This record gives sequence, C-alpha cells and structure tokens, in this order.
Amino acid sequence: MKILIVEDEHKVASFLKKGLEENQYEADVAYDGKTAEKIASQNNYDLFLIDIVIPFINGLDLCKIFKQMNPNVPVLMLTALGTTEDKLLGFDAGADDYLVKPFEFRELLARVKVLLKTAGASCNPANRIVVADLELDLDKKIARRGGMTFELTAKEFLLLEYFLRNAGRVLSRNDIAEKVWDVNFDFGTNVVDVYVNFLRKKIDKGFDKKLIHTRIGLGYIFKED
Repeated sequence: MKILIVEDEHKVASFLKKGLEENQYEADVAYDGKTAEKIASQNNYDLFLIDIVIPFINGLDLCKIFKQMNPNVPVLMLTALGTTEDKLLGFDAGADDYLVKPFEFRELLARVKVLLKTAGASCNPANRIVVADLELDLDKKIARRGGMTFELTAKEFLLLEYFLRNAGRVLSRNDIAEKVWDVNFDFGTNVVDVYVNFLRKKIDKGFDKKLIHTRIGLGYIFKED
C-alpha cells in the first residue's frame, strides 16, 4: 500500500514516514500543497494523510482536489484544529477521517488500516446495500430508486449509508453526528436536520412511500412507509 504524507513540519513528516515504512507501507512526503498535487497526479496512492495548515494550497482545498482525482482513495486529515466546526469543515471537504494532534502513532496506524480495508472492500463490484426499493452503490457513490439515479455529496452518501445499515432502528441526532461526522452533537446546530432534509429531497420527494421518517423527540428512522 502506498501513502502520500502532506505535512510541512519536517520532523512530523519524518516520524510518520518512518512509522509507516516500519509497518510495511510505502510512504512519500510532500511539504506543501502544490508539490502534493503534482506528486499525486503522477503516482497512484492508496491513502492520503493531509495536514490542514500547509503552504500554497491548504489541506481542505487539497482534499477536494484529491477527491476529484479519485473519490475512492481515502483521506485522513491530521491537524491541531480540533473543534467541532473544524471537523465539519474537514468532512465537508471530503475527508474520510480526522485525527487531532497530538496523537499516538498506534491510533493513526489503526485508522489507516480501517480506511484501507474499507477502500479495498469498495472495489467489490457487488458492493451495494438495498433496503425496500432503494439501492446504494458503494462503488459509484450514488443511489437508485424507481429507475432514477441520485448523485450524492460525500456527506449525503455517508449519512444515507448509515441509515441503510441501521434500517428499522431509531437513530438519535447524537448517534448520527457521532457516526457520520465523528463529533458529539452540538444542540446549537441543525446540521443533522439540514442533511436529512437534503436526502429527503433526493430520495423521497415524488415517491408515495417515504423512507426517512422523523420520530419527534427521538430522531429519525429509515424504513418503508
């Protein structure tokens, strides 16, 4: 497995590269966004480790660029910016996971293994989830229902996948925020409700049978009406 590390602190980059190589990964390093974009366009990588605060092209914009190059290659953001808002910005940019500095290398290694395993599983041509008359294609990151195909943003896809894998269960907003955004739910924000509404407009609008249902005071449940 080949990993690109994008980190402007040379000591940190060297530490990451050494640790990954000791665990049988091949690792390249770029110290700024422009160099990283160039290297990524010339090589095939299985995972990107990106610091947010880097020269020329910041980590959030670089993540978007990498996801446009190949949406199936996971991105793990490494940063000292650990607020809920920072994490949401990272995930909205397309990041698959988020690790706040300082961290233990064994935690980073565990997350790398999970991301690579998940990415490898998505190469399975039969990798799809079906609930009722809705099909989620895990390879193409699209949903199909009633002969229609729906394009999904990165966060819409993760939210819909979580609903499908937990069909028939009532999911609280806290459950959804923790699993989809990897943050504790902030009761001062309506980000979960906003994204649920985005999904409803795509997969429920125009259909007699609704799939996403609100349980007042409890959260949401995904099931055939």
